[in-house]
Amino acid sequence: MAVQLPPAPPPETMSTEPEPRRGLRPALSSRQLTMIGLGGVIGAGLFVGSGKAIHSTGPGVVFAYAAIGVLIVLVMRMLAELAVASPETGSFSAYATRELGTWAGLAVGWLYAYHWCIVVAFEAIAGAAIAHKLVPGVPTWLAALVFMAVLTGVNLAAVRAFGRFEYWFALIKITAIVLFLVVGIIAIVGLLPNVSAPGLTNLTGHGGLLPHGWTPVLPALLTIFFSYFGTELVTVAAGESVDAAKTVRRSIRSVAWRIIVFYVGSIAVVVTLLPASSAEVTASPYAAVLAHLHVRGGSTVMNLIVLTAVLSCLNSGIYSSSRMTYSMARRGEAPAALGLVNSAGVPARAVLVASGAGFIAVLANYFLPTDEVFTFLLNSSGAVAVVVYLCVAATQIAGRRRLGAEGSAALPVKMWAFPYLSVFVVLALIAVLVGMAFSPASHQPLILTSVVTVVAVIAGLVWQRRGNAGSEAPAAATVPAE
Repeated sequence: MAVQLPPAPPPETMSTEPEPRRGLRPALSSRQLTMIGLGGVIGAGLFVGSGKAIHSTGPGVVFAYAAIGVLIVLVMRMLAELAVASPETGSFSAYATRELGTWAGLAVGWLYAYHWCIVVAFEAIAGAAIAHKLVPGVPTWLAALVFMAVLTGVNLAAVRAFGRFEYWFALIKITAIVLFLVVGIIAIVGLLPNVSAPGLTNLTGHGGLLPHGWTPVLPALLTIFFSYFGTELVTVAAGESVDAAKTVRRSIRSVAWRIIVFYVGSIAVVVTLLPASSAEVTASPYAAVLAHLHVRGGSTVMNLIVLTAVLSCLNSGIYSSSRMTYSMARRGEAPAALGLVNSAGVPARAVLVASGAGFIAVLANYFLPTDEVFTFLLNSSGAVAVVVYLCVAATQIAGRRRLGAEGSAALPVKMWAFPYLSVFVVLALIAVLVGMAFSPASHQPLILTSVVTVVAVIAGLVWQRRGNAGSEAPAAATVPAE
């Protein structure tokens, strides 16, 4: 259904400042942008959600993480080709509008915003559960409410404040993962006092790498996709970065390889040191490892680090969803009110809409057990990542073909081995969706994703047919483009 844009605000509410000051203000450095990309990925999906994947799949889950990691690197390379050539806040949504049509940009933009709204709720509940574990006297709903209120406030401040906040959030958890890898490797080779080297016992001694066969691998891929999603946040934040093209290019390259090292490396440490079927691993794999290694206070420290990671991802979720809806509003693909910025250059209304899902989750968490809310949110949004990646791949292929050989030669960054790797990415992503259709455990999330996707595509097609989007949107109903 097409969205009816409100009439233009009265003249006194419109900014009379020069054009650049009416939109977002570039203030994010290269270091901050890189940390934002890492911060959006390393959250509850890794520290908590990975336990479910490890338990259901076995030690062989490492290969699933590695395979998806390589696929993500290829997708990020495709996105880098688009983003470095034309960095803007709308990222792949804006590029889809340009290459595929308004229907595609509107559909993928709203899907992406929807996904991150779910992530906001997901991380708020996950963080509250950890806080309750650390301080049992604090109800989970109250902790979630406090987290949502504080981080909504951070996102309503100037983007410079958000960047600094996220930088330190991300730095804490990256440092923790590096230390976890170092201590884990020392234990694996038998150099840690009072801890015997596990050898291959936990990898091959409990039914092998895949004790339950290949069937559980497919639903595990859903969890893994959910965990990796967020790397593209680097390009969404491009519109607020200094020297955007150079910063985005450097950040994408840095984030991609670090994510694989952190994910695959840390998961490998977990399954080597502990049996994949362990209940402790399922609940909190990283805390379980530190407890096994007799690290004094290690479980509490890891829970604090996990809490930091969760809040970082929550923070990034509010940011990314608000910036995507802001960008669509500037293009006439969302209500114009979401494209307005306050005196600090922040799209305050878009931020409040993005954080709304988190506050709704707080209410749900008050009436329902934490595990039920946590599981439902994880299942209802994971497959959206696959759809978004498919759109990125289709956009990159369409853009390269439009440019032709001569135009492509001038691109600062190019997809490797085009068109072969690009087509491979599309086929791999389709294979994931098809595989999920044959896995009973994936039926519910796949159905939910399909419904949301169909609704978004139909809305985009109707919007495009009515001529109410993009350049055809009435000038009085939109905020002037940046």
